[in-house]
Amino acid sequence: MEFAQLIRERYSVRRFTAEPVTDAELQSILEAARLAPTAVNKQPQRLLVLRSAGSLEKLRACTKYSFDAPLVIAVCANTAEAWVRPHDQDNSAVVDAAIVGTHLMLAVHNLGLGSTWVGFFDPVLFRREFKLPAHIEPVALFPIGHPAPEAQPSPMHAKRRPLAETVAYETF
Repeated sequence: MEFAQLIRERYSVRRFTAEPVTDAELQSILEAARLAPTAVNKQPQRLLVLRSAGSLEKLRACTKYSFDAPLVIAVCANTAEAWVRPHDQDNSAVVDAAIVGTHLMLAVHNLGLGSTWVGFFDPVLFRREFKLPAHIEPVALFPIGHPAPEAQPSPMHAKRRPLAETVAYETF
């Protein structure tokens, strides 16, 4: 798909069919995430693929927003491996994970599948349920599957501020 079309047409899918995501589709999604740029190419992302009934059940304890998708990828950040800006010690792990998540979402749409970015989850419970060490920060969840026939973009999807409100030239 042409990139401009891809970014215009992608929307947050919150209703899925029960049809599973194939292994080939999953590998394509994971490869797109792997190719995402990260600060100093440290690649601190850690992806947790949840597709078994037991894992998806544990996930439902952490968030009500799994939308019964047949597959969820949790994008996590390894804060111990990420680049740290020397001027202020800002750790790039969460930003890097966000870039990976964006690549993942676009790859999902490009395959004709659907997803949405879920930030509403209990990170403490998620960390405990999936036995994540302290240096692995869960950043976002991506329910993935075949969009249900009734899946529609949210009414807010097309509302965008004009460039004049979000872009400044030369000075603020």
